[in-house]
Amino acid sequence: MSAFAHGRTLAKTSIVWRRGAGYLCAGIGATWNGLVGGYMNYVTMIGFLAAGLVIATLSMRTMIPLRVIGLASNVAFVTYGALFGSVPTVILHGILFPLNVYRLHEMLKLIKQVEAASKGDMSLDWLKPFMTERAIAVGETLFRKGDKANHLFFVVSGQLHLQEINLDLAPGAVVGELGMLAPERARTQTLVCTESGSVLVITYEKIEELYYQNPKFGFFFLRLSTARLFDNIKRLESALRERDEEVLSLRKSLAG
Repeated sequence: MSAFAHGRTLAKTSIVWRRGAGYLCAGIGATWNGLVGGYMNYVTMIGFLAAGLVIATLSMRTMIPLRVIGLASNVAFVTYGALFGSVPTVILHGILFPLNVYRLHEMLKLIKQVEAASKGDMSLDWLKPFMTERAIAVGETLFRKGDKANHLFFVVSGQLHLQEINLDLAPGAVVGELGMLAPERARTQTLVCTESGSVLVITYEKIEELYYQNPKFGFFFLRLSTARLFDNIKRLESALRERDEEVLSLRKSLAG
């Protein structure tokens, strides 16, 4: 992971800790009146449960458990706020609950799509929601061999050409993902536009962010990239066999 991406990870971790500490303080503060009054009723217990769930989120290293525990804490805080009469608490966690539901749904959907792709035709359609569109023109060079690699491309329309292996890429093709795994992230091919159209683009930093949110995503992405690498090797081996056959045929013709 790059230094920049690592910095973003630390920043996100810091935000999670600050947010969790804020919720914890809110939960403790909300239950303090019950404690100083010398009684421990069920409302106070719910408040402590909500605070405990917030503490639990601080130990979550992946996004799905974090969202699940976050949803539980939202429910506990809403219940506590309604019973204790704290309208701001009810409003805050009433807003956070559907947001956590949405984020959990998106992450589960992503993992399901990646898993299906890894068992199917190696399509990367599941990355489209995280990509931005860019127009391409004939003659445009998207990257050259040896360039610093930092983007992955999905061909929407038009046609691209990888010069070193003489391969045309039609709509639906994905290119640039192997640069993320290459030493020093250097491009291994030169990519040129041979027919105007458009591509979808995603940065490696975004892919790293998705991996950070759920390592299972990273596992499936690695399987996909590895499968593409072996496909490229098979294509090159096939091209070498054809060349050897042509050379052998030419030698026989000359000998005859």
